[in-house]
Amino acid sequence: MGEKSGSRGWCGWLMVLVILAVAVCAIVYTFKKKGHHKSDDLGPVPGPPGAIEKKYSNALKVAMQFFDVKKSGKLVDNKITWRGDSGLKDGSDANLDLSKGMYDAGDHMKFGFPMAFSATVLSWTILEYGDQMDAVNQLKPAQDSLKWITDFLINAHASDNVLYVQVGNPSADHKCWDRPEDMTEKRPLAQVNVSAPGTDVAAETAAAMASASLVFKSDSEYSSTLLQYAKKLFAFADKYRDSYSDSIPEVQTYYNSTGYGDELLWAATWLYHATGDKSYLQYVTGQNGQNYANWGSPTWFSWDNKLAGTQVVLYGSASGTLCSILLLLHF
Repeated sequence: MGEKSGSRGWCGWLMVLVILAVAVCAIVYTFKKKGHHKSDDLGPVPGPPGAIEKKYSNALKVAMQFFDVKKSGKLVDNKITWRGDSGLKDGSDANLDLSKGMYDAGDHMKFGFPMAFSATVLSWTILEYGDQMDAVNQLKPAQDSLKWITDFLINAHASDNVLYVQVGNPSADHKCWDRPEDMTEKRPLAQVNVSAPGTDVAAETAAAMASASLVFKSDSEYSSTLLQYAKKLFAFADKYRDSYSDSIPEVQTYYNSTGYGDELLWAATWLYHATGDKSYLQYVTGQNGQNYANWGSPTWFSWDNKLAGTQVVLYGSASGTLCSILLLLHF
């Protein structure tokens, strides 16, 4: 049961990210292909010349609604009529507010590793295609969903060397089919720290915060906060190296990590883009890159393997790069 639920979880996140990529890529492609046409309903948009194709903008809207469906906590401006407040006491055992964040698949679990990865890829999408998303009124929903996750991640980083990476008991949770609004089961917390490190999850969370700091540049205070947390988490991840799957064996059934080298390079790459500090670039291209990067031979891109994404982000932000990596490396 647990193994199937774990598979369902990562498939759910994968599907929404692929749908998101397909929709954005289709909109960009339509701009290029139909540059000489005019739509009767919608005018020209920023970015490549052309008009909006409604079916692709609708697909993007549906993909963004996935995040609204997954939100935990006190819902604000709730657009999903059948969803209500839930998980309001999450984190209270540690005197933390972990009520936000997003549930995994159809469960009540909050798994920090895939959640942080989703935030990083959502940030990347916004950074590359924000103008096209804005043209179809999906930029603000994307930013709101991203902040819903990063607010959770900030609170989960309880101190420099402590990161809470899980809320809920996966074994008990996967036997329960209640609505999150009605759940009554206990919500235990799992953390990585100095004695039980989690390089992979801490580095992925650093990547999420660093990339999101670029998205929220217009809010200098929030952007600066995210960047500070990203730097501290990266330092923690790099200094105390071990897989979170070894420190928290129960996650092996659900989101087992096969290594942490890719997350270190991924986080350092986003920190380089966010700060311009060449020490992060040297970190990636130096000995750590030789040890982990597998330069020129990426395999696939997922919550468990970021090597292909690292190479693309290092290459630079060019139109179509995110589309290429999401659509080609998966299939």
